[in-house]
Amino acid sequence: MKYLGFIIVFGFTLTLAVAVISPFGAIPPLAPLLDPFHGFWQNSYSEDQLAEAEINLDNLQADVSVVYDENLIPHIFAENEADLYRAQGYVTAKHRLWQMEFQTMAAAGRIAEIVGPMAIDLDRMTRRKGLAFGVDKTMEYLSAEDPGSLALLEAYADGVNQYIAELSLANLPVEYKILNYRPEKWTASKSILLLKYMTDMLVGDRDLEYSNLRKALGDEMLNKLYPEYPIGVDPIIEKGHKWGFDPESVVTPDSIDYPDDALVLPPLPQPTEGTGSNNWAVSGSKTKSGNPILANDPHLSLNLPSLWYAMQLSTPAHTVKGATLPGALGVISGFNEFIAWGVTNATRDTRDWYKITFQDEARLAYKYGDRWRPTEFRVEEIKVKGEEAFLDTVVYTHYGPVVYDRSFNANRQDLNFALKWNVHEGSNEQKTFLQLNKAKNHEDYNNALNHFTAPAQNFVFAAKDGDIAMRVQGKFPLKWKGQGKFFMDGADPSMEWQGYIPNAHNASTLNPDRGFVSSANQHPTDSTYPYYVFDNSYEFYRNRRLNQRLSEMTAITAEDMQSLQFDDYYLHAAEALPLMLDMLGEDFSGDEAAKNYVEILKDWDFYADPNQKGPTLFYVWWRKTYDLIWKEFNEIKGAVVKPSYYQTVWFLKNEAEGDVFDLKNTSEREDASDHVKNGFQALIREMKQWEEKEGDLTWANYKKTTIQHLVPQFTSFSQANVYTGGGAGMLNATSSRHGASWRMVVELGEDINAFGIYPGGQSGNPGSKYYNNFIGKWANGEYLDFKIRDKEVSEGVLFQTKLSSGK
Repeated sequence: MKYLGFIIVFGFTLTLAVAVISPFGAIPPLAPLLDPFHGFWQNSYSEDQLAEAEINLDNLQADVSVVYDENLIPHIFAENEADLYRAQGYVTAKHRLWQMEFQTMAAAGRIAEIVGPMAIDLDRMTRRKGLAFGVDKTMEYLSAEDPGSLALLEAYADGVNQYIAELSLANLPVEYKILNYRPEKWTASKSILLLKYMTDMLVGDRDLEYSNLRKALGDEMLNKLYPEYPIGVDPIIEKGHKWGFDPESVVTPDSIDYPDDALVLPPLPQPTEGTGSNNWAVSGSKTKSGNPILANDPHLSLNLPSLWYAMQLSTPAHTVKGATLPGALGVISGFNEFIAWGVTNATRDTRDWYKITFQDEARLAYKYGDRWRPTEFRVEEIKVKGEEAFLDTVVYTHYGPVVYDRSFNANRQDLNFALKWNVHEGSNEQKTFLQLNKAKNHEDYNNALNHFTAPAQNFVFAAKDGDIAMRVQGKFPLKWKGQGKFFMDGADPSMEWQGYIPNAHNASTLNPDRGFVSSANQHPTDSTYPYYVFDNSYEFYRNRRLNQRLSEMTAITAEDMQSLQFDDYYLHAAEALPLMLDMLGEDFSGDEAAKNYVEILKDWDFYADPNQKGPTLFYVWWRKTYDLIWKEFNEIKGAVVKPSYYQTVWFLKNEAEGDVFDLKNTSEREDASDHVKNGFQALIREMKQWEEKEGDLTWANYKKTTIQHLVPQFTSFSQANVYTGGGAGMLNATSSRHGASWRMVVELGEDINAFGIYPGGQSGNPGSKYYNNFIGKWANGEYLDFKIRDKEVSEGVLFQTKLSSGK
C-alpha cells in the first residue's frame, strides 16, 4: 500500500512539474526517473529501514554516537565541539539535504540554475538586496576576528560534504530527480547565508509607502491615521520600566527636505502578513511547582519539509535540545541543563532608502554634500539552466546597493535609491546560538546576545536559578525622531545614521514585579524609552491577549502553557463585532440568510475553533467593511499601506461619525455605520456563493490551512485542509499558510520537563513515514516529550548509529 500511495503521489507531482518546467526546456529525463534501481522508486522508504549500525566519518577526533528516538529525532553524543558539529552536519544532511541546499540557493539568488530563465528576475532582486554581499563581509569578519567560529562552521560543512560524497543516485532526494540537478559542495558561507536569509524573511520597511502617504495626506492626517504609539499599547518591556543608563545623544537636522518625486515604484517585497511569533516566561512565583516555565512558538510559513529540525547535541561539557535550522549550527530555540530560551521577531526599522543623484549617465560618482563620491560596481553572474549566464551590474554606494535602476524593472520611473541595511555588515549571529547552547545563567545569556545583529529578535530567557528575562536584541541605528520613516536624500550628509544604540542600552528586563515576561511582535517599549523606535507592522491583539492571561493565571503548569499556545480567542472580533452588530441594526428585509448569519454572530463566543461558523462570518464581514472604509486609498498614486485593524476599530468606537469615514467622491455624507451595513451586504453575497459551492461555513473549511512543499507546484508533497482552528491575530496564529512553525514549553526544575512539536516530520523525504507524522498532533495542540535523553537509556530507541573515526 505504501508503495502504491507513493507512486500515485509521485505521478501527480511529476505531471505538474513537467507542466510548469517544460516551456523552459528543463524537463527531467524520464528514463533515469523511472529506473527501478536509481529512480524515484528508491525514495519510497523510511529511515529506519536503511539504518546503519556504523558509519566511517573522516576527520573525527573520537567516535560519535547518534541515538534516534521513535520520532527519528537524533541525539548526538560527541567528545568535543568540532566532532559534534561535524556530526550535526552529516546527520542533518542525511535527512534534509535538498531543503538545506534549496533554501540557500534561493537566498543566494540562484534559482535560475534549477528552473531556467523564469527565475532570472527573482534572482536579480535577491542579489540586488545585497544578501550575498553581506555574507562576504561576514566571512571577512570571521576570518579576521573569530577564526574559532569559522572552524566550527567548516567542521559542519565537512560533515555535510561527507554525506554528499557517499550519496548514491538511488538515495538522492526525489526533488533533485524531478528537477534534474545534483547537490553541490556545502561551505561555511552557506550556513551564514541561511541566517541572512532569515533576516530577509523577517525584516521589512515601508519607506516608499509612507513617503506616498505623506504626500497624499499631509503630516497631520498621517499622524492621526498612523500614530506611532496608539492608545492602549501594551509593550514588550513592562510599562514604567526604569532604563538605568544615560542615552547617546542624537542630533536632529535643523531642516529636513525629503525627496519629492512622484514615487510610483514597485515596493521591495515585505514579510508575508501573519508572520510573527509568541514567547514568554513565568517566574516560580506564578507556577504550581515554583519553577520557571518558558514557552516559544515562532509563526512562519507552514512548509514541508519543515523549517525546523529537532535534535539533541551533547558533549561532556554541555547538552542542548530543541529546534535547529537545517544548515545552521547548534540549536536555535531550545534548552540545556541550566537555561531555556526562545525568539520572536522584533519588528524594527533597520532598512532605509536614500535617493542617489549620479554625476552623469556613467554612474561613476554620486553627490554627497559638496563633493562627488565614487561608486563601486559588483557584477552578479546568474547562471541559467539551459542558457548562457546572465550578467547583472549592481551599483554600490556607501549606503548600500542601488536595488532598482534603469537596468532593472524597466516599467517604473527611472529613479535610483540605495538600500542601507545592517545585514550588509560583518556579524556573527551563529556565535550567539553556539554560546546560548552552553549558557548557564543570565550573564551568559547576555554575553551571547551581544554578538547578534540581525534580524532583530526578542530573546526570552529562563533559568533553573529562578531568573526570567527578555531582551530586544539587534544592531539598531541611532536615529532622530522620524528618521527612516520616509525616503531620504542621499546627497545630504545629515540624513546619515549617527551610529548604533549600544548593546547595553537595548531594551531589556530581568525579573519584573509582574512575574512574567512576554513578547508577540508588539511595540518593544512605551514612549519613555530614550531612543527613536518605529515600525509599521507592530501587533496589537496577540500581545494583549497573552499579557491579560498571564496576569490572571496562578499556579501555572506546563500543560497550562501548552493550552495558552493553542488559545484561539479572537480578540479583534471581541472588540470589533459588538460595535458592528450595533451599527447594523435589526432590519434585514426578510432575508433569511442575513438573519441566520446575525444569529450565528450573536451567539458566537469569539473562539476560532475549527467547527465554528462565527469566525468565518466575522472575518469576511470585517474584510469587506475595512476595504470600504479605506476605499479611497486605492486612488492614491503609488504604493501605500492602509491604517491598521487596531486603529480602524478605535475609530469605529470613538469617532464613528468622524471625517475618516466620509468618502469624498459620494453625494451624501457617510459615517461608520454606512460602511458596516454595506460590508454586511457584501458578506451576504459572498457567503451565499460560498455555501452554494462548498456547503460548509465552518472556520477550518473556510481558511483551509495548508502545509505546502517548498516548491509550491509540488502539491502532492504538500498537506492541504489541515483541520485546526486559530488564525492571524490569535495566540494560535494558524491561518491558511502561516502559523506556529514550532511550539516549545520548558519547565526548569531539578529535572527539566520539556515539550515540543512542529507541523511536519524529521524526514525531508516525501516517501518516508517520518515526513509529516507530527502534523496531526500539531493540529490538535498535542506535544512530544522533549526531555533530555541520556546516552545509555534504551527505552524508546528507534535505532543507533556509531560514527567511527576514519582518518
